[in-house]
Amino acid sequence: MSQYRTFSARDAVAYAQQFAGLDNPSELVDAQEVGDGNLNLVFKIFDAQGVSRIIVKQALPYVRCVGESWPLTLDRARLEAQTLVEHYQHSPQHTVKIHHFDPELAVMVMEDLSDHKIWRGELIANVYYPQAAAQLGNYLAQTLYHTSDFYLHPHQKKAQVAQFINPEMCEITEDLFFNDPYQVHERNNYPAALEADVVALRDDATLKLAVAALKHRFFSHAEALLHGDIHSGSIFVADGSLKAIDAEFGYFGPIGFDVGTAIGNLLLNYCGLPGHLGIRDAAAAREQRLADIQTLWATFAERFQALATEKTRDVALAQPGYASAFLKKVWADAIGFCGTELIRRSVGLSHVADIDTIKDEEMRHTCLRHAISLGKALIVIAERIDSVEELIARVRQYS
Repeated sequence: MSQYRTFSARDAVAYAQQFAGLDNPSELVDAQEVGDGNLNLVFKIFDAQGVSRIIVKQALPYVRCVGESWPLTLDRARLEAQTLVEHYQHSPQHTVKIHHFDPELAVMVMEDLSDHKIWRGELIANVYYPQAAAQLGNYLAQTLYHTSDFYLHPHQKKAQVAQFINPEMCEITEDLFFNDPYQVHERNNYPAALEADVVALRDDATLKLAVAALKHRFFSHAEALLHGDIHSGSIFVADGSLKAIDAEFGYFGPIGFDVGTAIGNLLLNYCGLPGHLGIRDAAAAREQRLADIQTLWATFAERFQALATEKTRDVALAQPGYASAFLKKVWADAIGFCGTELIRRSVGLSHVADIDTIKDEEMRHTCLRHAISLGKALIVIAERIDSVEELIARVRQYS
């Protein structure tokens, strides 16, 4: 049985040679650690010609940006690998492929996506991928439908819920999304100039009641196997291609959480664009983000509805009209969770480059305030936003 140790570049090469499944493993000769997140080591494994051929990813036993004072379970690596394997079964074209996983070492070997780019960086640079929003909508529909009660036998669903129990990582989400931004906490991270805006969040009883309801749904609605952190930094894109990665927060939760997180990151980009582009280009790019949101939701809802019509096995859930009614609840949840993503990425521990890399300080603060005010509004009025067209109208209202 393997015993955990933190990999060096040399360890990663040797591991890839053993488990990458290449015809000639000795051609793998070098590695570079490229991880820019808080939870893992990520090694690109190169051949003698300097071509990246495979990825080796190892979970760390602590949060990188904090250190060993914030320990993490290594079991999250198992959960990530199994989530990606399950999602790959239902959406292979949009999920990174896992070649091998070792739970003791918390290591996985996966396909190399060097021919792709992280979507967040491309959005910031105003590089447009016309199929990406629809592809993301399709990924969410396929993975969330096929791991839901609409498709799974009740015994199978309950067994999977038990298999994917992820309490430590869920606790991080619960704190960062629903607790920290609404109280004084050492993990919060925002400019002093925004203190009044943050105090207003803490003092808003109506807002905090709505957040409490969202947290309760996150606790208790085991609707499908979520990616759990599906933001534009956990998505690779290329011409005609989109792949989801980094699913260590995977667990059975409310479907609207994944949908809302995805929409929220498109809106974070929307909020930050004036800090990266000229007035005319920013306005055009913002309109494209709103169109992306419309496409994402329309694709997701239409595909989920079609799958429910074609494949639902439960007699009661197959009742005509039920899937449509269910999707209305998913939409309301998604708007609320979208709002929590906007706020936590503005005042909490983990920010996004869409806003943080804005060079002009005053503009950066303006964009942060925009994200906070929009997030707050979406949380409070989520139940009254009954369509994606209404969401777009509200976004424009708060711009």
